[in-house]
Amino acid sequence: MTADLPWTNERLHPYREIGDPPADEMVAALVQDGKVPAVNALMQHLVQNEFPIPESLPEAVRSYIDRTDDLPEWADRARIEAGERVFVRYGPHLAVILHCYSLPFCYLASNGAQVLNLTDRLESNPTRRILETAQLLMDVMQPGGLAGPKGRGRRTIQKVRLMHAAVRRMARQAPGWNMAWGVPINQEDLAGTLMSFSWVGVDGLKKLGLELSADDREAYLHCWNVAGWMLGVQRELLPGNEARATDLAQAVARHQFGPSPAGRDLTSALVKQTAYHLPGNVFQDLAPVMIRYFLGEQWASWLGLQPGPSFELLTGLLRLLDVRVSELVVGSRALSRLVELAGRKFLEAALFIERGGNRPSFAIPQELRQVWGVNWVG
Repeated sequence: MTADLPWTNERLHPYREIGDPPADEMVAALVQDGKVPAVNALMQHLVQNEFPIPESLPEAVRSYIDRTDDLPEWADRARIEAGERVFVRYGPHLAVILHCYSLPFCYLASNGAQVLNLTDRLESNPTRRILETAQLLMDVMQPGGLAGPKGRGRRTIQKVRLMHAAVRRMARQAPGWNMAWGVPINQEDLAGTLMSFSWVGVDGLKKLGLELSADDREAYLHCWNVAGWMLGVQRELLPGNEARATDLAQAVARHQFGPSPAGRDLTSALVKQTAYHLPGNVFQDLAPVMIRYFLGEQWASWLGLQPGPSFELLTGLLRLLDVRVSELVVGSRALSRLVELAGRKFLEAALFIERGGNRPSFAIPQELRQVWGVNWVG
């Protein structure tokens, strides 16, 4: 079967010319009907509000939202619940992995990073973009986020998919867009981004010495396959097991990763934002150190991060946790303790950061705050 063939550059490249046809057709229909202001209003609403279902939206948009709300037929609710339990156990770790592994992994795609740079949203307000990405992780992976009756994760996915469609159209028409980069937010870029949530999340836990069972790894990947399908990723780009996910992630890296001004700018904004929101000076250098740890020196250098006193910094931080320096080895539990602490502190800070517009601040379910020991004001 085609799905079992190795992912090569030749197989991947055509996906750079494909966006998300159902969502793109809906936006194109609005424009064809002379409703360009409706597209602009849609984009403004998506940026400024929590969920995209106001009465004022055109009927075509509301109908599209109704049609894209169901899980795929192949979704396994038992595996989704198992994947959610992984998130409950390791949520603070995964928050750090998102910032120091998943997002930099995306920024390494020199063509895919162009749309982020072109829209100028991250550099002008990095907090908003990074918090929105963290909120997507929280909404999708919280208990009931995908398959629950309220489905907060499903609502957020619908919002992100619509935003992608609007940005895809606007970016192609913007001065400076180079079609050699491919269709903005194309299928290969979507697949690479999906791997940054799924495969990178599992790999990041492994690099922290937190080995999951095979069933737990597959369950976590299954959750993100379901989310990817709802985000408009084509079925053949949703790997059915961990080995196929590894193959796809590595293939995207071979095809797309490289140094670029866009990737360096995005990484610089990410590092500054992370240092700014973590408390005091204790964690101010954590992001670049952990990015280098997760990505390796070559990829980190492509993002503009130069070698630094990684070992000295980590040992200093670990002493704050009363951990002996001799315990600091690759994949050690000591490092996972440091990351867990940093993750809790980041989540606590995120609760009080305004996201602008009519959106509430970062939302974490009360039960997860209690499990993770994240302080909050009720």
